[in-house]
Amino acid sequence: MHDIGILASADPVALDQACIDLVWVSEGNASFVNRVQDRNGLHTLENAEAIGLGSRSYQLVDISR
Repeated sequence: MHDIGILASADPVALDQACIDLVWVSEGNASFVNRVQDRNGLHTLENAEAIGLGSRSYQLVDISR
């Protein structure tokens, strides 16, 4: 998989969701997608949000310019 950059956030749930979303649409992601799906990885994010650890909502801000 190619380099998707570095992400940062004070919200760990939003950060994980953003990373998942970026990898999900990247080329060469099949191995990662299979692992997430096989281990019900998205349920972890759903539950983390449900118990108040953070929000799955996020806004990407590109600071490379």
